[in-house]
Amino acid sequence: MAYVPGTALLAALVVGCSASTGTGSSAPDSKPGEATVAAAAPGKYRTLPDPCRAVATSALKELLPGAAELPEDQQKKVYEGTATVTYNTDRRVGCHWKSEAPDSSRTLFVDFERVVSYDPSVSDDDRAREVYAKKETAAGLSSPSATPSSTKDAEKQTSPSPDSTSDSASHALSGPASEDKNADGPAGESAGGNGSASSDTDGSADESLLPRTLDDLGDSAFLDDLLTRAGSTAQNRTVSVVFRTSNVIVTVEYTEQPTVSTVLPDSKELQDKAQSLARKLVDQFSE
Repeated sequence: MAYVPGTALLAALVVGCSASTGTGSSAPDSKPGEATVAAAAPGKYRTLPDPCRAVATSALKELLPGAAELPEDQQKKVYEGTATVTYNTDRRVGCHWKSEAPDSSRTLFVDFERVVSYDPSVSDDDRAREVYAKKETAAGLSSPSATPSSTKDAEKQTSPSPDSTSDSASHALSGPASEDKNADGPAGESAGGNGSASSDTDGSADESLLPRTLDDLGDSAFLDDLLTRAGSTAQNRTVSVVFRTSNVIVTVEYTEQPTVSTVLPDSKELQDKAQSLARKLVDQFSE
């Protein structure tokens, strides 16, 4: 048997190991030139706040004037609100409040929807844009924010086009209720029928109160104003403010039903109060 010096044997072993492992750093199953597709970014919000606690008592006192006349224990019950039945509180939650006054009843409904995209190539925000755009279209308004690529155009187009304004006027005066109303919510039960913004004595609509898109409220927002009629008699008015912030869509529905059926609810008052609440809610999501 031939004798191999220790140093020579060690060198042979080193050479053998280097040849078997290779010098590259890539994994054995990697394929040269194969592109890695990154998953779309998740939405900013992973959970939703408790809607019945999202509206401060001070705000509820303004929105539900009849509650102030009730005994303290009944006031507390009104201000606590009633949560909407839901099967996934991480995806959708809601709450409604109602009060009775001698001249009218008021109903408030708040809905939070967290949109999740199950397509890895579509972000939660992009999917939320699509959902919001459908709601805006159902209200008879154009939606420049329907696609992610139109963000800059949406910033420029802060008011509806002449055509969309005409459509909004028609919707406000005689159009059907929005198809996207939440049928399970209190306002959904009464928002059907013909819509109408506040009008002058000659019957012409006040253009400043017509359904419209809103500026400086979340990423996108719009307001709808519907007046339910039974024949030619006014029954109630529902003002809806819908806004999107990242992957969450918030809906505020504020309804007044006068005790006297011939009394027309004040559109401006309802719109101002609904917008005020919506701006308080968007501030909560921004915190």
